[in-house]
Amino acid sequence: MSVYVMLTKLTDEGLQTLKKRPERIREVNREVEEMGARVIAQYAILGPYDFINVLEAPSNEVVAKVAAELGSRGTMRCETMAAIPIEQLIHSLRD
Repeated sequence: MSVYVMLTKLTDEGLQTLKKRPERIREVNREVEEMGARVIAQYAILGPYDFINVLEAPSNEVVAKVAAELGSRGTMRCETMAAIPIEQLIHSLRD
């Protein structure tokens, strides 16, 4: 499984949903799993983004599907990046 970092920013609609139903975060995480990815870490953050999510997924295509599906709802915007574990990077640089 590959690792991805997803930075998300809620829209006004997303902020209203979060305020009314904070448990919606867990519901969305379950929906992400139904799409074939898994949230392995998640933090609310201060600054230009509202959340940082670390996902595992079998392919770029699965993560692209997750990003498109979540973004199409109009409650958030996301920026997604592939992440390389440091040990894997070190190993690849030695070869």
